[in-house]
Amino acid sequence: MPVRALVRFPDPRLARTAAVVGAFGDDLAALIEDIRDTLVSEAAIGLTAPHLGVSQRVFVTRMAPEATPRAYVNPIVLEASAEMASHDEGSVSMPGIRERVTRPARIRLRYADPGGALHEEIAEGFEAAVLQHEIDQLDGLFWIHRLSRLKRDRLLKRFGKLPVAGDA
Repeated sequence: MPVRALVRFPDPRLARTAAVVGAFGDDLAALIEDIRDTLVSEAAIGLTAPHLGVSQRVFVTRMAPEATPRAYVNPIVLEASAEMASHDEGSVSMPGIRERVTRPARIRLRYADPGGALHEEIAEGFEAAVLQHEIDQLDGLFWIHRLSRLKRDRLLKRFGKLPVAGDA
């Protein structure tokens, strides 16, 4: 399937809540394949359907370059630990910018696989941060909104000074 163009920050589509997937079939499989191919092309860790301009509750992760990508459909965090952990985060939709974000260190989530079967699992550490980051994006919450207002304003100022892709 084709690698798709990415939606770039501050596109308002990144601030919308993605629609729940109701139909599991060829269209969903094709979308997941496009997300996966784009994720691999971008050397990203996670990528949502909204990053491709599609308002569906779907994302794909690949925790390491040699790892097999995993698709999550309609994911929900069921529990989050009181213990917190900080990790560097960024987005393919906002290239060149990274910052530490604090999130629950452990989560329990429910999601469907591409065939519609439901699964529950526990994720900890970096994996938990990645899954929460992608679920936030499906909820229309861009990762920078997890930062303090001061950090977010500084980050946006830095981002505004970066050259736009294609400019050189």
